[in-house]
Amino acid sequence: MDLLLAGKTALVTGSTAGIGFAIATELAREGVAVVLNGRSAAGVADAQARLLAQLPTANVSGIAADLATAAGCQAVIEAHPQLDILVNNLGIFDPVPFEAIGDEEWQRFFDTNVMSGVRLSRHYLPLMKAANWGRIVFISSESGVNPPTEMVHYGMSKAAELSISRGLAQSAASTGVTVNAVLPGPTRTEGVSEFFAKLAAEQGIDLAETERRFFAEARPTSLLKRFIDPTEVAALVAYVCSPRAAATNGAALRVEGGILSSMC
Repeated sequence: MDLLLAGKTALVTGSTAGIGFAIATELAREGVAVVLNGRSAAGVADAQARLLAQLPTANVSGIAADLATAAGCQAVIEAHPQLDILVNNLGIFDPVPFEAIGDEEWQRFFDTNVMSGVRLSRHYLPLMKAANWGRIVFISSESGVNPPTEMVHYGMSKAAELSISRGLAQSAASTGVTVNAVLPGPTRTEGVSEFFAKLAAEQGIDLAETERRFFAEARPTSLLKRFIDPTEVAALVAYVCSPRAAATNGAALRVEGGILSSMC
């Protein structure tokens, strides 16, 4: 299916690895001019090289900026004042008992996972409305609906993204702009793979057994019973960014492997 995205321009935040890189790659495959983002220039350059190795004719640029800060967001805005598509993917996670999460960590998670998208959307949304076309996608998580006991601060930030995306969609009613949230489940990103490899070594079991136990004990409602591949998330995001998804607006779209058992 042609997603009718050729010629559009997109910024994907936090896109040097994991879900963000997969989204950027999928959009580039559809003919979108993609702007990659990460905190370091070396990381951005490496991601750009890896993407071009897959898609040699892709239109790919990059900008290094820490979007957990107002200054970092402003740097991106000044470098790319107009966009057709904004994918607010930047996010951090860290399993920590609630009692051990200090004020600074709560603030760090809010600044990174929430305010990065708020600041960028505050700039780009009015421009998209003026152009009567645009797409903003927040990469939330099933944890925004089903808060993880081991990462309460992460769940908080992902729930906030759901509220923000719905509110922004309502503010763009009757225009050609849509704002949606996508809710991945546990995904086999580089960070997750490293965490589970360490966990397997500590427990003296292999990685496959660690994954089996995780879905049996920590995420027993999963219907998929495995980690999601980043490309599986990227496929949904690419569709949501497409003109073909014009009637999908203000939605919380699941790609979480069936962990959430509620029907809506």
